[in-house]
Parts: sequence; structure tokens; C-alpha cells
Amino acid sequence: MSEVQARVENGVAVLTLHRPERRNAFTKRMGAALGEYYRAFDADDAVRAIVLTGTPPAFCAGADLGGAADTFAAPADADFSASPVSPPTFELRKPVIAAMNGHAIGIGFTLAMQADIRLVADDASYAVPQVRFGMVPDAMAHWTIQHLAGAAVAADVLLTGRKLDGAEVVRLGLASRSLPAAEVLPAAMTMAHDIATYVAPMSAALCKKLLWDTARHGYGPEQVAALETELHHRVMGTPDAAEGVRAYLAHREPQWSARLSEQWQHGGSTQ
Repeated sequence: MSEVQARVENGVAVLTLHRPERRNAFTKRMGAALGEYYRAFDADDAVRAIVLTGTPPAFCAGADLGGAADTFAAPADADFSASPVSPPTFELRKPVIAAMNGHAIGIGFTLAMQADIRLVADDASYAVPQVRFGMVPDAMAHWTIQHLAGAAVAADVLLTGRKLDGAEVVRLGLASRSLPAAEVLPAAMTMAHDIATYVAPMSAALCKKLLWDTARHGYGPEQVAALETELHHRVMGTPDAAEGVRAYLAHREPQWSARLSEQWQHGGSTQ
């Protein structure tokens, strides 16, 4: 069976890491599959949000240590990358929710840090323990964790490699909510369906891009103000701007008409 299972329901694409016999431990094939699905769903106008989760009881146990002492042997592939999933989820135009419904260790944790929103399980274990294996954190964690929670938290999590529970992950600012494990995916799906229904796809894409571009390029308040004005010019007067108000006043679900696949090239830049 595929190491990544995919389904789409009511505008939400669900990607499930699926190696239950190894607690969904990460493989090169899994990373390639994730990248392919990310590109496909980002290009599909029927998909409005993406949820990433794992087959219970884990989210992703990190690197597969089945190779014992050779697990981290020098790579034979000339194209080896410590960021093996391309594109990262912050480059997608659709909101991505990581439903971390069980243990997330190493790259299982660092990949989730690339998502827009994270939900975690109360009693699961979370850690970036690479320094305890003579390795270095991956998947851009030195940047994403600093961006999400600051340099002090990044140093605490990355330099110690210590384990965290769900409550501490939330307290540190690395996730939005901690729930019983069985409730994590349903809560993520509820959030994703709400986005898919009530959030205009072009608005979500432009807002997400500006959020991440601000972090990537270090925009200051004046630059952000100018870019927000630019994006207002992009969406004001569009059919979706009128439809959002009409639907709200009529107490009905909006019928969005913008198509990212056709219109993004005319308004996707926040540079």
C-alpha cells in the first residue's frame, strides 16, 4: 500500500502518512509522494484546504531507525537534501493544517512546523532529537521554529532534543490546540471544512503568502502596510468581494468564483 494515502472530501484534501507497522516513520518514498500530492492539490481548484495526519497511533515517528548504526550513514545519493519534501507546505496557496494525532519525532515534527496551523495530542510525545543522534535538525526547523516561537524556544527545542507533551507544545507557541488523540483529526477536519466553505480561496492564498513572505523576507510594518494595500487593490471590486457580503447578509454559504489555477499569475505576488 502507498506510504501516503490521499482522499478529498467537500473541498478538503486529507493526506495520511501510512506506515503503521513502523509508526509512520519517514522514508524517501514518503517524502516524494507528499511533494507530488502537494503540487497536485495546490493546482486543483476543488481543493480549498489540506490536512496532513498519520495513521494512528502515531503522526510520524521520524527517521526509520531500522538501519541501526547505519541509519545515518553518509548518503549515497548525490541529490540528498535535509529538506526532502518539495515544495514545503508554506509555499502552497492552500491553508495546510497538521493534525498531529500522535507521536511526532524528528522530521515528523519538523515537517509539521511548515504547516499553517497545528493541532496536537495531549499525551503524545513530540521532539526534535537529532542532536542526540549525532545529527542536525532538518526540514528548515532552524528557521520555522524561530519564526513560530522565537529564538529562545528554538534553542530549547533544537539544542536539547528533549521530549514535549501536547500541552507544552501549545505553551511554547508551536501549536494552536492540544486535544485527546482521538479528537485531533476531527477537530482539524472541522477547521478545514470551515475554511473550504467560508473563506474565499484567493483571499486565503494571498493572506497566506503575505504571512510567510513577511517571515521569509523580514518585512517591516511599513512594507506590510504597502503590501496589504496592494492586495486590497487586487481583491476589491471582484465578484468574490461582493459575494462574501451577500452571503453573510443572507445567512447562506458563499459561492466563490475565483480560480487560483487561472487567476493567480495576475495577483499572486507580494514582492
